[in-house]
Amino acid sequence: MKFHLRAMIKALNRRSMALIALVTTFAGVALLIDRPKGTILEWLAFPFFVAGGSIFAWAVWPRTEAIVDNQRSIAKRLLHLLTWNGRLVPYFPGFGVALLLMDLGYNLIWSTPTSLQTEDTIVILAAVTLIGYGLVPERFARERDFVLLFFLWLNVILVAPLLIARAYYANFEASVDVYSWAAIAPETGAVLSLLGVANSVHAVAGSTAPGLTFVPQHLALQVTVVITTSCSGIYSFGIFASAFLAFVLTEYERMTRRVWILLGLGLITSYLANVLRMVVIVLIGYYTDTAQTDLQNMLVAHSYAGWIIFIAWIALFWGVVFRFLDIPVRKENGAEAVIPRNRGARCGICAKSLTPILPGCRCQCGKFYHVACATTVGECPRCHRQMRLLQTGTESGA
Repeated sequence: MKFHLRAMIKALNRRSMALIALVTTFAGVALLIDRPKGTILEWLAFPFFVAGGSIFAWAVWPRTEAIVDNQRSIAKRLLHLLTWNGRLVPYFPGFGVALLLMDLGYNLIWSTPTSLQTEDTIVILAAVTLIGYGLVPERFARERDFVLLFFLWLNVILVAPLLIARAYYANFEASVDVYSWAAIAPETGAVLSLLGVANSVHAVAGSTAPGLTFVPQHLALQVTVVITTSCSGIYSFGIFASAFLAFVLTEYERMTRRVWILLGLGLITSYLANVLRMVVIVLIGYYTDTAQTDLQNMLVAHSYAGWIIFIAWIALFWGVVFRFLDIPVRKENGAEAVIPRNRGARCGICAKSLTPILPGCRCQCGKFYHVACATTVGECPRCHRQMRLLQTGTESGA
């Protein structure tokens, strides 16, 4: 009984720990890519990475023999196609080293300043992932593919458009502020107007980014906030979009209507969180800054608000995903392993729902269990058949 209770507590904690690991890891990614200006928060990136990885290893990675990874996922098929039926995978370390050298050459020849910028960090992370891809055990292939696809999507969303635009304008030092003009500044101004804050969005001399001008309540002067690419929140949006795309590709065999809807809602609400960030920054300056503070309150909000809102949004969205988004049936060893589609399916040991982060199996008697719970008890509590997770697909009893 004591062992059974301990197994239940462990299973109850796994989902919460998995969510904490995800949020902690992405907090580190955000600090590296979207560095809060004027703070020392970016130095917390490495501890966040270590903490997130450690929690994930404890909470998610299997203690016993792992279930064979799904070979039919969209990610598997996509990577198989991109790597010429897997022939290019052994050359991934060489591709990673070449990517590092290309980024270094770009900085030395064309970029000013030559120090590493946000886009360089994204490229380096992708290169390191390619170099270490073959070192990850095959039983963790799904996690390995998720990380690879995440950093590849990050480059597609954030780095490639910037390089294309710079090449088009024949200016490899320019910043591209199209996103700020089209999707941030006008919308932020509109929301502020609805809240009773008079403002105007306009061009700023000497800058390609839009400016948003308003007059704080306690200051008799106009304040202009220049919304550059680095301040627009596009990096936070890119992190979320890349993570969710990688998640869908590694977890699903096909894109269902439910997944498309969730993907659309995730991207839309992430964008709205981005607009909220700018609104919050301006509101703090509008209501709290005085002649004594000299806009310091708004500057502090500018440094911290974006990162805090991003982390809060990640925690909320992924918490909902873990709770409600079921993973479809997978093929393992030629047989089907059941991961229930119905939202009400619960583990017969810990009584918690089966979710994407905690996959399940089914006994011959029809009872569902978390794989982690089943491996700890040895036999089905209902019919007392011995658990054999890898020998059968649609059932786990003998």
